[in-house]
Amino acid sequence: MNILIDLVPETVVIDDIEYQLNTDFRISILFELLMQDNTLVDNEKIDIALNLYYPKLPHDPIQAIEKVLWFYSCARENDEGSNGAKDEPTNKVEVIYSFEYDDEYIYSAFLDQYGIDLQDVEYLHWWKFRALFKSLKEDNLISKIMGYRAISIDNDMSEQEKKYYRKMKKIYALPDNRTQEEKERDFNSAIFNML
Repeated sequence: MNILIDLVPETVVIDDIEYQLNTDFRISILFELLMQDNTLVDNEKIDIALNLYYPKLPHDPIQAIEKVLWFYSCARENDEGSNGAKDEPTNKVEVIYSFEYDDEYIYSAFLDQYGIDLQDVEYLHWWKFRALFKSLKEDNLISKIMGYRAISIDNDMSEQEKKYYRKMKKIYALPDNRTQEEKERDFNSAIFNML
């Protein structure tokens, strides 16, 4: 799929039946927030996701959710997830933005750079929104914030640079929404990796 030469999809085919999708960017933002919600179990998330994307539910929920994931990832099989930068040594995805907490920064960046008022636009396809979001200029505050969150502080930096980037990481840190069990597992994993 190439957004420059192919039309963005509005439907998916499951068992030779074409199903309409809700393709507006707001639906996929809701989906991303849904997947991050620790108060719901997986089956609840799946049911809600299917109802978000499909005006008429397909008979095969497994294929239907596969198509949702394909659509959400913009047909990019090796996408590290839309909400992070891949950390190569551990393959851990570092979250660098949040539609929930960075909404004002994202809104103002679209208005500033593209003249798109995300409140007033009636419809914007998710794939087009993602392309625009990925291409926000460095001078937009959300781009700077994502850069601060993603930067690795290493020994090649001066002490002044390290101090600055630690401060920026702290100022723009996202809330830790992991469950206690996830925090303990990550802590134990970090200890194990240090040994």
